[in-house]
Amino acid sequence: MIYKNKKVTDLKIAYIGGGSRIWAWNLMNDLAACEELCGSVYLYDIDYEAAQHNEIIGNMYKNADGAKSAWEYRAVRTAKEAMEKADFVIASIMPGTFDEMESDVHTPEKYGIYQSVGDTTGPGGIIRAMRCVPIYEEIAKNVKKYCPNAWVISYTNPMTICVKTLYRVFPQIKAFGCCHEVFDTQSLLMEALRNIKGIECESRSEIKVNPVGVNHFTWLTDASYRNIDLLPVYSEFADKYSETGYTENLNKNWVNDSFACSNKLKFDLFGKYGSIAAAGDRHLAEFCEGKWYLKDPETVKKWGFGLTSVEWRKNYLKGRNKLSEDYRSGTEKIKIAATGEEGVNQIKAILGLGDLVTNVNIPNIGQIPNLPIGAVVETNAVFRSDSVTPVMAGQLPAPIYPLVSRICGEQESLSDAIAERDTNKILSVFVNDPLVTCGFDDAKKLFREMCENTRQYLKMYDEGRKDSYEH
Repeated sequence: MIYKNKKVTDLKIAYIGGGSRIWAWNLMNDLAACEELCGSVYLYDIDYEAAQHNEIIGNMYKNADGAKSAWEYRAVRTAKEAMEKADFVIASIMPGTFDEMESDVHTPEKYGIYQSVGDTTGPGGIIRAMRCVPIYEEIAKNVKKYCPNAWVISYTNPMTICVKTLYRVFPQIKAFGCCHEVFDTQSLLMEALRNIKGIECESRSEIKVNPVGVNHFTWLTDASYRNIDLLPVYSEFADKYSETGYTENLNKNWVNDSFACSNKLKFDLFGKYGSIAAAGDRHLAEFCEGKWYLKDPETVKKWGFGLTSVEWRKNYLKGRNKLSEDYRSGTEKIKIAATGEEGVNQIKAILGLGDLVTNVNIPNIGQIPNLPIGAVVETNAVFRSDSVTPVMAGQLPAPIYPLVSRICGEQESLSDAIAERDTNKILSVFVNDPLVTCGFDDAKKLFREMCENTRQYLKMYDEGRKDSYEH
């Protein structure tokens, strides 16, 4: 890296999963819009052709309207080429294909178990973690081998398990997981402030919050705008829209959007526990008892969110592939627009170009005193020159402690069981998950079937299989 005044040039970023049609494009956009940074992005993906396509698209950003810096993008065939002497490593992978995810999400439906996302917790999240962890073990080993001083930014779900794996394999790693769910809740608090107090807030960054919990099951114990305590404001807002939900900030066709929600579930959780649940309703539902919000599709509809089918995801990918073709052919013009992500701002702060406070997923060193030390938790952290320091968020409030501690304990047990490749121990976690509402024998059958459906990605577990999913 070369520092010239307040600009860093010759930066090397390794992108693992560099064929991504979502996160990679967001990064390209945000890097092009940032005048303080410049360098190269090395794109590594097991789908080399997808990485090559992104090389073309990435290099087109330097000529896009509004570009303030010119980055060089290069698709490479090996992790070594990408990661050797990298300053930052970004990991955003898909463990398997959407065919495997189709089993993760929809096979449990045969047993009356519905999942609105299926990539973080519940049956789908557990099987996905089994596929994901071996890949993340390799990423950690490669960081240690090729770029031990690099900062690693993870965007992959299940976020907690992935970050935990990085630190387990390479304890000295400098890594954190990023998620934008808290950002969306800050935006909802802006809506509450306007709706209840008639006060317009210009940016979500003006909404100061104290997040505590684990990824996708994060809670805000404090929230403020300048000198205004937002908890009473949110309480009035949640009560006002508890029956109808709040959708004024959504487009008119929001009910057909697989990612939109009415926020009714959030309001219900606030009424039950007195803290603000800081994730989308689709994610929050999966951490609660299975019959609360996900009993069946009719219950889901009543609560005003959706079950995101894998068929929808496959069709969405077709659209992204078509957009990739259109970008490369010039049929579609590349535009630079705000993504709302903070990855580039985090990089800038780590490089000493200003401090930043934002939510991240890192091991617990006491920032949440009543969760296990070493467990990956989500709180605020201070980003500054070559450091990410967690903010002491305080204890989980007593009402939500049983909910979050149970999930945290499950994640710790699952991480250990996967590290040992012990499918009996993984099964023990599986049958105790809040979403697994069928009996033990059916849960065991379900686990066996889901493992078999994605077996080509689980061959490393064969020796530890024993009787847990054998016929």
